[in-house]
Amino acid sequence: MDQQAMQTLAQWVQQSDNIVFFGGAGVSTESNIPDFRSADGLYNQHYNVPPETMLSHHYFVQHPEEFFRFYREKMICLSARPNPAHLKLAQWEREGKLRAVITQNIDGLHQMAGSERVIELHGSVHRNICQRCGKVYDAQWITQTQGVPHCCCGGMVKPDVVLYEEALNGQDIEDAVAAIEQADVLIVGGTSLAVYPAAGLIRYYRGHKLALINRDPTPYDQQADVRLNGNIGQIMQQL
Repeated sequence: MDQQAMQTLAQWVQQSDNIVFFGGAGVSTESNIPDFRSADGLYNQHYNVPPETMLSHHYFVQHPEEFFRFYREKMICLSARPNPAHLKLAQWEREGKLRAVITQNIDGLHQMAGSERVIELHGSVHRNICQRCGKVYDAQWITQTQGVPHCCCGGMVKPDVVLYEEALNGQDIEDAVAAIEQADVLIVGGTSLAVYPAAGLIRYYRGHKLALINRDPTPYDQQADVRLNGNIGQIMQQL
C-alpha cells in the first residue's frame, strides 16, 4: 500500500469538516454482498437470462414472477452487517467531519452502521411500495411472500430500487451534485465508475482533494489527487 498516499488522505480527513463519500458495490463486498462487474460478480455468473435483463423495467413488467425470484435470491441479503468502511463513515459523521454519503448500493448498510445523511441513488431493498395505494413494506415482508407480492389493497408491490431503463430520482441527483460541489474532500470508493449517470457525478467536484479507493483501476485514476488500491474496508479502518 502507498504509505505516502495514506498519510496524505489521513491528513485531509483530520483537517476537514466537509468530507463527501461516493461509493459503489465494492463498499459492500466485504459484507459478503456480491458486486456486479468483478470476475466473480453477478454479471459473470451463468443464468438463462442475463441479470441485466432480469433487473430491467420491461422484464419486471413482463415477467414479474421471474423478477421476484431473482430479486429475493440475489438482491436481498438481510444477514449482511456493516464492515469497517461503513463504520468509519458513520464515525466521521458523528465527529462532524462527513457531510454526506452518496451510494449506488441498495442494501441499507450505511444506515445500519449509523450514517444519517445518506443519498441512495439507486434506491433501497428496504422500501417496497404498493403501486396502487403507496403503502410501504420492508425487505423482511418481501422475503416472506411468494410469487408476485401484493398489498392488502390488492395492488402489486414494487421494490423502491432503480431498475435498468428507469431514471434516477431527480431530487437525489440534485442533492448529490450539491454535496459534491461544496465538498472540501471527496472520497470515491468501491466503484468502477463505469455506471452512468452516477459515475459522472464526480465531475462536479471543484476541489483538489479527490481520493480514489478501489480494488481495480478506474477511468478517473489519472484525475485523482490520491489513489489507493485495495480492499476499502481495510484501508478506511486505518484512517
